[in-house]
Amino acid sequence: MAKSALLTIMERAARKAGRGLARDFGEVERLQVSTKGPGDFVSDADKRAEERIYEVLQEARPTWGFLGEEGGEIKGKDPQHRWIVDPLDGTTNFLHSLPQFSVSIGLERDGELVAGLVYNPITDEMYSAEKGQGAYLNDKRLRVAARRKLSDCIVINGMPHIGRGDHALFLREAATMMRKVSGMRRFGSAALDLCMVAAGRVDGYWEDALSPWDIAAGVIIVREAGGVVRTTQGNDAVLDTGSILAGNDLIAGQMLKVLGEARDAHAKMVNARSGSPSS
Repeated sequence: MAKSALLTIMERAARKAGRGLARDFGEVERLQVSTKGPGDFVSDADKRAEERIYEVLQEARPTWGFLGEEGGEIKGKDPQHRWIVDPLDGTTNFLHSLPQFSVSIGLERDGELVAGLVYNPITDEMYSAEKGQGAYLNDKRLRVAARRKLSDCIVINGMPHIGRGDHALFLREAATMMRKVSGMRRFGSAALDLCMVAAGRVDGYWEDALSPWDIAAGVIIVREAGGVVRTTQGNDAVLDTGSILAGNDLIAGQMLKVLGEARDAHAKMVNARSGSPSS
């Protein structure tokens, strides 16, 4: 695959950050770790990786804006372009020596996602996409799985943890979904979860309570692999809401129906307990 100048820059930034993460992964017990909130950690590795990414992107496109998980937003002189970066998606996995984490770099142009790159430095798998140019894993073209029945599918979910998400609602969703699918998985990196959908390794994915940097790159990679990405309510505002569902068109539709049933049942239960009439 001949890479564009844009993807070449993104790959250079991701590989520079990835080399540092791979070194830190080998000495993870020595890292200084702090807590941003319950179950939400940040390490020196996250911060150094974001600095490396920013240096490369800033040198190549000095007027573009930058939104990073660790450093927040830096406005650019060019209001049309903004990088959206998670330097280490899957920090909890990383800190437990689980090799399922990634560098994620997305690009917005006039508010639309136009390029994305997700890199796992341990497996050396580089997922990338540019609007209208398809999605790739290294040099292999990607396509979402073509399964048509949810009962044949493996789906990924983003199970909430301490301090994040509506646990009771998720348990209802999971219980409803597990009766409809061949298998369910939880891997711990939203960016890589989306890439696995794009690669056809799994058939669908859903999660709530995410941030733009978790999913920006993965969204365009799935779309360029022929998949659909929506919120779990069925609209397109994934970056605004932090809610996401992905799969091929048929499977995404079936998943939305299942989650809708779960949400309706959960709402009735909550209303019954509160004594409020159900809608």
